[in-house]
Amino acid sequence: MSAKHPIIAITGSSGAGTTTTTNAIRHIFRTLDIEAASIGGDSFHRFTRPEMEVEIRKAQEQGKHISYFGPKANDFDALEKLFEEYSKSGTGQYRQYLHTFDEAVPFNQMPGTFTPWQDLPEKTDLLFYEGLHGGIKTDTNDVASYVDLLVGMVPIVNLEWIQKIVRDTSDRGHSREAVMSSIVRSLDDYFQYITPQFSRTHVNFQRVPTVDTSNPFSAREIPTQDESFVVVRFRREMTNVDFPFLLQMIDGAFMSRVNTIVVPGGKMGLAMELILTPLIKDIIARKTRAGVQVDWIADN
Repeated sequence: MSAKHPIIAITGSSGAGTTTTTNAIRHIFRTLDIEAASIGGDSFHRFTRPEMEVEIRKAQEQGKHISYFGPKANDFDALEKLFEEYSKSGTGQYRQYLHTFDEAVPFNQMPGTFTPWQDLPEKTDLLFYEGLHGGIKTDTNDVASYVDLLVGMVPIVNLEWIQKIVRDTSDRGHSREAVMSSIVRSLDDYFQYITPQFSRTHVNFQRVPTVDTSNPFSAREIPTQDESFVVVRFRREMTNVDFPFLLQMIDGAFMSRVNTIVVPGGKMGLAMELILTPLIKDIIARKTRAGVQVDWIADN
């Protein structure tokens, strides 16, 4: 963690709905006039899409599995190095993973490839990460230790699979069979590398549908937010959460545990802004105090 060069990370598996959280946080950044250096977790994949397809076939021939959730397909060393460098100096390098033709055309590249590495913008207020591994910790890497605010986006698993199937078939052009195969292939890595991150988060947003999702592989549409509740769990040591204010401001909200508030799904965007805005303000206030202290030391 770094008061002077803070890092905010949204973590959740592919199809978990991290984009919703990202949009809410970017709106907060605009409101608070925060200049953020933004990076996507997919940029730390090891392989392009064609290369990954080759690796998958190799693993299958050996009776093994490889997925985008695990270290075989992701460079945790590079991700940790970026977080460490930014937390110390506010600098680092990033690239983009181009998922679709719309994303790839401006770079004159094909989908499933990477843009060249480039320097992060100078003099940013914080680093903002959205992807699979913002809270990853292994025997050799501890990315989570550099994150000042770690937010988990965690729909119940059947809803997560529905969101992934619908998104990857409609937006990314994958076949339903290919997406289902990817889900099955990813289960071991999901349990080992994705799920444990949600015990390290400061806040989790877990969407729970109130409609039948018992067979996610036959679903053709994603349950709407109004067909859901959102369970928001805070780390127990977070004593600066104003629960009475949240209950007053969010119609239909209630407490289910001392550190957990439940809100109607249609209020998720409002809840995110009400919850995350003061947390981000605290981070910026600490950054300002750290900068003043450095200036005072330099002047004296």
